[in-house]
Amino acid sequence: MQEVFSRADEHGVSSHDQEFYELRLYDEDDTWCSAPMIMQSRATWSELDRQFMWDEIETERFATHDKARERYAARRLALADKGFVVSDMDF
Repeated sequence: MQEVFSRADEHGVSSHDQEFYELRLYDEDDTWCSAPMIMQSRATWSELDRQFMWDEIETERFATHDKARERYAARRLALADKGFVVSDMDF
């Protein structure tokens, strides 16, 4: 699952002037096992580079999918508390 969040009060504002967060729940496979992971990152427009730049990348690994889904929900709620309530999954 992957969602990109923006602020509700920024509709009509150019995407170059907005801040976005990506929240992703995925399975990472390595040599020994597969583990559920969560990644959260922030994107802002870089005029110098003429592209969105991703930073503040945070990842977490979990023993079970249930724990990963719980943490995903908690991170989603924390983003909503910051005002990031518009998800691309809502369209």
